[in-house]
Amino acid sequence: MASFVIEGGHRLKGDLVPQGAKNEALQIICATLLTPEVVKIYNIPDILDVNNLIQLLRDMGVEVQHIGVNSYSFKAENINLDYLHTEDFLRRSGSLRGSVMIVGPLVARFGMAVIPKPGGDKIGRRRLDTHFLGIQKLGADFCYSPDKQLYEITAKELRGAYMLLDEASVTGTANILMAAVMAKGITTIYNAACEPYLQQLSRMLNNMGARISGIGSNLLTIEGVDYLTGCEHTVLPDMIEVGSFIGMAAMTGSDINLKNVSYNDLGIIPDSFRRLGIIVEQNGDDIHIPCHDTYEIETFIDGSIMTFSDAPWPGLTPDLLSVFLVVATQAKGSVLIHQKMFESRLFFVDKLIDMGAQIILCDPHRAAVIGQGHAHTLRASTMVSPDIRAGIALLIAAMSADGTSTIHNIDQIDRGYQDIDKRLNRIGARITRI
Repeated sequence: MASFVIEGGHRLKGDLVPQGAKNEALQIICATLLTPEVVKIYNIPDILDVNNLIQLLRDMGVEVQHIGVNSYSFKAENINLDYLHTEDFLRRSGSLRGSVMIVGPLVARFGMAVIPKPGGDKIGRRRLDTHFLGIQKLGADFCYSPDKQLYEITAKELRGAYMLLDEASVTGTANILMAAVMAKGITTIYNAACEPYLQQLSRMLNNMGARISGIGSNLLTIEGVDYLTGCEHTVLPDMIEVGSFIGMAAMTGSDINLKNVSYNDLGIIPDSFRRLGIIVEQNGDDIHIPCHDTYEIETFIDGSIMTFSDAPWPGLTPDLLSVFLVVATQAKGSVLIHQKMFESRLFFVDKLIDMGAQIILCDPHRAAVIGQGHAHTLRASTMVSPDIRAGIALLIAAMSADGTSTIHNIDQIDRGYQDIDKRLNRIGARITRI
């Protein structure tokens, strides 16, 4: 198990280029299973979750070639379906939550799929009902073995259908969409997720010959086709990393330029940081965060305490609430963080309380933060990263703290952030990987 040792109190100065979007890359890579032709993908982040998915596809028989920096070609011409029943496949796919998105492409193209109950972050229950109910409506049969914790999916033929999703699940929508593009007839998905990741997936599928309309809305219409071709696709910058760097810059009093962020795809994120009192300057497709000695949380118009809560796009992404929480600890003012989607994502706040932050954990979903306005600097501490987003929040806290902190289990951070220590050290951070 690797660890970070962080010497806090150093201001950063320089440029950062965000990596490719992890959540988009996982969807796009799974979509390469829909065609026997070559698909080239650029700006793929070099992170554990993505690399593990690429290796899983290699083991399934996909020809994968590294064609450049963060660029790969995929050719899923000869898939070994027998491999899906091996212990090696079940172990590998079970440790990676993103592997659930191979179900849609496999059922669409081969009429069968096998998937164990997937792993991923320990952030509470993350059900798969939306995925499976949607694909069932297209004509697939599901069989679950409680003993093996294994799903087996079969379909003689997928047929288009109307469906109203019970939740606007990003990965659920992606899975259903990839199954529907080769179903007979027309599929209508209402209450579909419409994050930029889904928009990118839809555009890529259309470039492969799919017929998807309504892109960017919560109502998708898919006219099934018999065959999809190869294509080329470039992954967007990671909006979660952009948001993480904005918060990190403000909390450490740093002066940072974020380059090529695809600003128009950031949605409400920049304005949400502005409501924390952080100056976010747009320069074309770049963002400048000037040095902040202090920043003050706004109140609502009637003077009530500011609340940040997650919501489906174009609402605030749940992946950034951990960052908003930690950044608020050193702001002037108070804020309520309401994590609606996951019941265990706020449990890391006890680590921040140990560092001197004033936080009241109201329940598994809500935390009240009383900002100290840098009047009381956080104390260094020894911590364990429970998941990707809590991990980056703890790293931000450690970078602003007085003294030297240690974060264990940083494999969790590596799952979502590429070479984070090297990139930050280049602009003034003091992070040592052990």
